[in-house]
Amino acid sequence: MNSETIINSSKAPEPVGLYPHARKAGNLLFLSGVGPRERGSDKIPGVELDADRNIVSYDIETQCHSVFRNVRNILEDSGSGWDKLIDVTVFLTNMKDDFAAYNRIYAEYFRENLPCRTTVEVKSLPTPIAIELKCIALI
Repeated sequence: MNSETIINSSKAPEPVGLYPHARKAGNLLFLSGVGPRERGSDKIPGVELDADRNIVSYDIETQCHSVFRNVRNILEDSGSGWDKLIDVTVFLTNMKDDFAAYNRIYAEYFRENLPCRTTVEVKSLPTPIAIELKCIALI
């Protein structure tokens, strides 16, 4: 394995398993799943948890802004950029309640760049978050 192809951002949240933030392959950059968590903290923007770490309430708009910021940080630390995104897969845990707000905020961030996009609903994500992105970009 070529360690030059593995990228870990100093600004993005720490992975919750054994994987890098991104990998380069030729002129492509593949990002691992990115959520809204904050680096160096258990804090998840827009999420209120109870003592057992169950979600009491969450704000999808706050999570959207945070996850987009994390993706941007990984792209920039990898030598790419927001404008070089070519494919985005979005995982939501509540399509019915969250899609409209997420779609509106997504449009604000991607007004200039139109990567391909797939949005799917999943039962849960590895941490108590409501959104995660999987991205491919050019370098």
